[in-house]
Amino acid sequence: MKLKKPVKELKLSVPVQDTSVSSFLTASGTFHDGDLLLNQKGLRLISDDNDSPPQPAESKEFDLQFSLEDLETIKVIGKGSGGVVQLVRHKWVGTLFALKVIQMNIQEDIRKQIVQELKINQGSQCPHVVVCYHSFYHNGAISLVLEYMDRGSLADVLRQVKTVLEPYLAVLCKQVLQGLVYLHHERHVIHRDIKPSNLLVNHKGEVKITDFGVSAMLASSMGQRDTFVGTYNYMAPERISGSTYDYKSDIWSLGMVTLECAIGRFPYIQSEDQQDWPSFYELLEAIVGGSPPSAPPDQFSPEFCSFISACIQKDPRDRSSSLDLLNHPFLKKFEDKDIDLGILVASLEPPISFPR
Repeated sequence: MKLKKPVKELKLSVPVQDTSVSSFLTASGTFHDGDLLLNQKGLRLISDDNDSPPQPAESKEFDLQFSLEDLETIKVIGKGSGGVVQLVRHKWVGTLFALKVIQMNIQEDIRKQIVQELKINQGSQCPHVVVCYHSFYHNGAISLVLEYMDRGSLADVLRQVKTVLEPYLAVLCKQVLQGLVYLHHERHVIHRDIKPSNLLVNHKGEVKITDFGVSAMLASSMGQRDTFVGTYNYMAPERISGSTYDYKSDIWSLGMVTLECAIGRFPYIQSEDQQDWPSFYELLEAIVGGSPPSAPPDQFSPEFCSFISACIQKDPRDRSSSLDLLNHPFLKKFEDKDIDLGILVASLEPPISFPR
C-alpha cells in the first residue's frame, strides 16, 4: 500500500501550565491520579490485577493505535469556552477525526469527576454518543480524538432549513433519547448542555450527542466557580434558579431544541419578525417565572404537542424521563414509516470544506 505523504505537522496552541494541576503531574509530564495515567502517549489505567492500557471505543470502521504526531491539521472547525476543535486527518490512513484541545485548568472539587469521565470515554460507547477514540495530555492541555460527524451539528442544519418536519423530528428525537438513556441510566451522567450545536449529524442521518462529561466540567473550571455549565438559552428553570437538578434538566433542553426545530425560531422569541433576542435577564425571568412555551396546536399534530409538553414542564417532577419518552406516541407514530434522516441532510451543503 502506498503511504500518503504528510501535508503538514500537527501544531497545537497550548496554554501555560496552571499550578492547580501541578500536584498531579509527574516529573515526566504525566497527569497521574489514582489508577489513571494520561500523557502524550495516551491514557492508561493501572491496577494490581491489570497493568495494560484500556482499549479505545469499539468501531467497525476504525481500529488503530496512534499518537498526536500521526495526525495532521486541516482546519479549525469550532471554538468555545471548553477549547478549540480541529478537523484532523491520520497521515497514513487518511481517516478524519475531530480533535478537541482543552486547557487543563482544573479545580480540586471537579477533578475526580473529570478523571471518572476520562475512564468512561475509553470504554465502548452508545451508537448515539460521539465516540472518543483516544485522549492525550501534553504541555498543559488535554486532547480528545473524537469521531468526525461530516454534516456538522443540528445548528448547521437549522441554518440551511427554516423548519424540520415532524417525521424527521421523530427520528432525530429517538436517536437523541437513546443517547440520553445511555448517559442517564448506564453512565449516570447529566449532560448539562443539550443544544443544537451539541447534537451532531453525519451523511447517514445518524444523530449523536457530543460534549458531555469532561468538556462540560473543564469548561466550567475555566471561569468563576458560580458560572453556569451549559447554555442558559436551553437551561431548565431549576438550574437557572439554583435549585437541585437531575437528569430531567436534560429533558427540558431536548424539548426546547425540538420545538425550535419545528417552529423555526427560538421558543422564547415571540414572533418570526422579532429581530432581537430577549436580554439575558429578560430570558432568565421568562424561563423561571413565566409560562413554558408550547407547540401551537393549530400547526402541529396532537402527538407532537404532547411530546413537547412532556418535555417542557416547569416542575421537573412533571417531566417524562428519557426512557418514558422513547415510548411516546409521537415517536411510535413514525416507527413503521421508514423515515430516512439522511435524505434531509444529503440535500444540504456540508458545513466544512477541506482539501482532498
